[in-house]
Amino acid sequence: MVFLYNLSVRMYVLLVRIAANFNPKAKQWIDGRKDLFNKLEKAVKDEENIVWFHSASLGEFEQGRPVIESYKEKYPDCKILLTFFSPSGYEVRKNYEEADFIFYLPPDFAGNAKRFMDIVNPKLAFFIKYEFWHHYLKELKKRNVPTYIFSTIFRSDQLFFKSYGSFHRRMLSAFTHLFVQNQESLELLKGIGMSNTTLTGDTRFDRVYSIATGSKSLPKVEDFSQDRPVLIAGSTWPKDEDNIIQYLNESENNYKYIIAAHEVDESHINAITSKINKSWVRYTDASKQEINQAEVLVIDCIGVLSSLYRYGTVAYIGGGFGRGIHNTLEAATFGLPIIFGPNYHKFQEAKDLIEIGASNSYEKYDELKDLLDDYFKNVKKRENSGQESKNYVDKMRGASLKILSEIKV
Repeated sequence: MVFLYNLSVRMYVLLVRIAANFNPKAKQWIDGRKDLFNKLEKAVKDEENIVWFHSASLGEFEQGRPVIESYKEKYPDCKILLTFFSPSGYEVRKNYEEADFIFYLPPDFAGNAKRFMDIVNPKLAFFIKYEFWHHYLKELKKRNVPTYIFSTIFRSDQLFFKSYGSFHRRMLSAFTHLFVQNQESLELLKGIGMSNTTLTGDTRFDRVYSIATGSKSLPKVEDFSQDRPVLIAGSTWPKDEDNIIQYLNESENNYKYIIAAHEVDESHINAITSKINKSWVRYTDASKQEINQAEVLVIDCIGVLSSLYRYGTVAYIGGGFGRGIHNTLEAATFGLPIIFGPNYHKFQEAKDLIEIGASNSYEKYDELKDLLDDYFKNVKKRENSGQESKNYVDKMRGASLKILSEIKV
């Protein structure tokens, strides 16, 4: 099994190298790892109090950020090493001030894991949500480094819980403790003999609450909204955008619409604006007069979505017609009712929000139209759904402190 695992990692690296010739993200993945060990060795030098946090990508980083910052506050003398697997995390957060060192994670080969540990010599290791790397976990266990994973969620269809999943179960045995999101995960782990587990919930609740309390004012958006009902479509993909644009094109109302797509490259922004029949303006180059006159605001940059929701009336979260919906909690913490597509079942918070009447899912355009019409016309229902969203986030906060209280340094 180790042979097949090693082969799959090598094949992945080979495919990324090939893709790097024409794919910018693949090129960043390769370029970011060039001469990595020498850079890492030079950076950490003789540091003896390094705590390692690893995140797959940007979303997982944001999920783990409350724990990173709370740990740093509690133990200010430690040095935080933050690693990323994906460019979408590293390239956005490579200047994150709360970490002392930020690097890509070298591919999971036995030699890489050993060399990484020799250089870093971490005092503790934390993995955020997912990322089960065999050789890194084996090396951590071999060196008796306390190793934790938090905000993780398990499902019965994962290999850990299959009769042929012994290789993957051995990876779990490397963790000193596993902090999980829900009771189902706890029961699944107990079912395979793992008792070093604690139900602490999801640290994203702490993060989105922090975002909401510290959200920045966006004068252009404030001018745009003009105290009118605003639909904010966040992290959208083409199928989401087609449905939202059909609705706004057909609707005869005084609502305002904001589209903040998941991808903001020029070709995608042009594809969006080409379909809009109402007056629209791009966020970055809009004058005050254009903002005031526009009915649709198209966000053509990154970094503002989490603050956009403070101006919303209803939120639409994209991704539900692809691999899965994006972050619903950023909208929920501002007290917005939420709508998303059908692929949400892997997300506990989405199921919870539907159950309490704070969110709705749809499959066909007519269903979306009915939902939006109802929310915009029925103020009381909209307010009640939004309040349920906010109450849910408030109730679920506190995972970060629970995790840190269990860590013995």
